[in-house]
Amino acid sequence: MNAVATPQPGPDPTPDPDAAPKTETAPETAPETALALPLETVAEATAAPAVAVVALRGGESGTLCRGASDATRFELGSVTKTFTALLLAETVARGEVRLDDPVAAHLPPAAVPEGHGDRITFAHLATHTAGLPTLPPGLLLEALPRWYTNPYETFTDEHLVRALSHTRVRRPPGVRVHYSNFGVGLLGRLLGTVAGTSYEDALAARVLEPMGLVDTTCDPTLPQATGHLRGRPRPPWRIPGLPGAGALRSSARDLRRYLEALLCPPPEFGDTLRTALREVTLPRVVAPGGDRMCLVWKARTYRAHDGGAFELLFHSGGTRGFTSFVGFCPAARTALAAVTGTTPTVRATFIRTAHRVLRDLTAEVPTR
Repeated sequence: MNAVATPQPGPDPTPDPDAAPKTETAPETAPETALALPLETVAEATAAPAVAVVALRGGESGTLCRGASDATRFELGSVTKTFTALLLAETVARGEVRLDDPVAAHLPPAAVPEGHGDRITFAHLATHTAGLPTLPPGLLLEALPRWYTNPYETFTDEHLVRALSHTRVRRPPGVRVHYSNFGVGLLGRLLGTVAGTSYEDALAARVLEPMGLVDTTCDPTLPQATGHLRGRPRPPWRIPGLPGAGALRSSARDLRRYLEALLCPPPEFGDTLRTALREVTLPRVVAPGGDRMCLVWKARTYRAHDGGAFELLFHSGGTRGFTSFVGFCPAARTALAAVTGTTPTVRATFIRTAHRVLRDLTAEVPTR
């Protein structure tokens, strides 16, 4: 079904979708397919002018767009990190780096963080276990004049290198999960260096173009939906120094193709990209609360209606004008992506609703 109706700074840590009471609004009309009601439920969880929701279950799929088409770009915020993880896995599959390689070999000597910084590996950055702070040192003060528009706008690649030189890693990497925009932003820069180009160009050539994701880009000058903060339009998001942490825009049709590839990598992608798509789904470390960290993706186990267990992988994101959620269950072949043109807030239910709807869809699938 494709129903289209027209009428903290930066990429945020993935919030706990189960942390607050959940609400559900029934649609006014009867669902056309089994996925129509779940799509409607997610779309009703936002008052933004533009929203797009994609759901897949088994051989069935559906897309609902309001105030947008399935080709309209929405800012993904921290969902960008899942693409950065895929670029890392693809780079590893090429044999250019290993997950346990120290990243210091790819940095200027003066930029290697003090303390245990020389022990940080690519895997540490992708699992938020590198010991780096959430934001680069000095960024918060720099961001204040643009707090409600583009707090990262003046933070460049040069600022990133300088911030690393002022960072001390106080714990050995690998012992603690601490969400870090700084770490995944650094990972994106390093992957561009390994490929001999920028993060944006490496991602496009190695991931986006081979997957046929024609609307997905880091370019803030291309047409996209208008984002809102407390009902006020926001300018396009700019994050030049940390694009791997939150610069991507994407559309409903691209997110659908992304989800399909994560559930079942097609043969035409080739062995390298197919291997990478499988590698990002493998749990690596245990996060606080018992969740497990894959490469960027968080994995959580739930109970199905038939008594069996299933595992959801998910990530959410936000910019100064947009909220996003993407999640999937490879075993049940279910997936959901939702994007809307308003910034996430403490009281907003969009991410929690999207996560709950995906969980409920998956719980209905027999586990044995």
